[in-house]
Amino acid sequence: MNERAGGEAFPGRFPATRLRRNRRHAWLRSLVAETRLSVENLIWPLFVHDLAEPEAVPAMPGVSRLSIEGIVDAAAEARSLGIPAIALFPVIDPSLKTLDGSHAVDPDNLVCRCVRALRQAHGNEIGIICDVALDPYTSHGHDGLLADGQILNDATVEVLTRQARALAAAGCQVVAPSDMMDGRVGAIRAALDAHGHDDVAILSYAAKFASAFYGPFRSAVGSAANLGAADKKTYQMSPANSDEGLREVALDIAEGADMVMVKPAMTALDVIHRVKTSFGMPTFAYQVSGEYAMIHAAAAAGMLDLKAAMLESLLSIRRAGADAVLTYFAPTVAERLASGS
Repeated sequence: MNERAGGEAFPGRFPATRLRRNRRHAWLRSLVAETRLSVENLIWPLFVHDLAEPEAVPAMPGVSRLSIEGIVDAAAEARSLGIPAIALFPVIDPSLKTLDGSHAVDPDNLVCRCVRALRQAHGNEIGIICDVALDPYTSHGHDGLLADGQILNDATVEVLTRQARALAAAGCQVVAPSDMMDGRVGAIRAALDAHGHDDVAILSYAAKFASAFYGPFRSAVGSAANLGAADKKTYQMSPANSDEGLREVALDIAEGADMVMVKPAMTALDVIHRVKTSFGMPTFAYQVSGEYAMIHAAAAAGMLDLKAAMLESLLSIRRAGADAVLTYFAPTVAERLASGS
């Protein structure tokens, strides 16, 4: 006869089910793990600029703006680590920024030249994902064309289709519209198909929230100063909404998206889960600059273990349902996974 705490007698052993048994040994915890993080789940975002030397991004430890040659070298590093794809984000010279963001459609702009260099050096051995949005190219820092203080949806979509075509012609395998204009996925798909780029995939930033966690990224690409005190709440989603995110995803799938993105990851784990379970689509998530910077800042202050927090954060995004994660931690995580540490 065993006794519960307090002295109450009961027959048999208590409890019959002990969940801690499966936690007792490291090898057993590994065997019963429901979610795994592997290098195949990682996409490495990279910033490219038109300068010869790398330039550190102050708010993002370990992250630098790289030259085209530096990006080619980073792609080689990604390949050696088994990272399947990189995502390019341009830092455009302020002299090339205009109200209409016209440099975005220039076939010889920074990103197009970088894509051609990557394809020449690496062929199809590394995935190249290119952002489709106007904020790096506009003098006002918005993702779309601006008139009388309002974002012009349909006029912006026309420019985005031309930008996507230019990127595809340069050799980009995946275009990723992140602008959140209505109807842009369908327009881009039609334009790509009409110009012989039917094999170029679309990764839609389908549920992109107007988040406070984008600050370091905007500084990195040089759009923060242009945007100033303005915000993007008329086209990016409110963090208050989840059902709306599913409506956005459904529309983008219907328009021809091959993959969908939820951004930012940390504050939208519920949305990631709902998207994956509702649609069964390849679902990506972006661990954004603010998430990355926050983990680093807490670790630097001695509040968190950097390695443990980094891995746990990414595992949680995977657990929510993300098939792949864009993360600035990608090379560090890949090295640790390879070493088993």
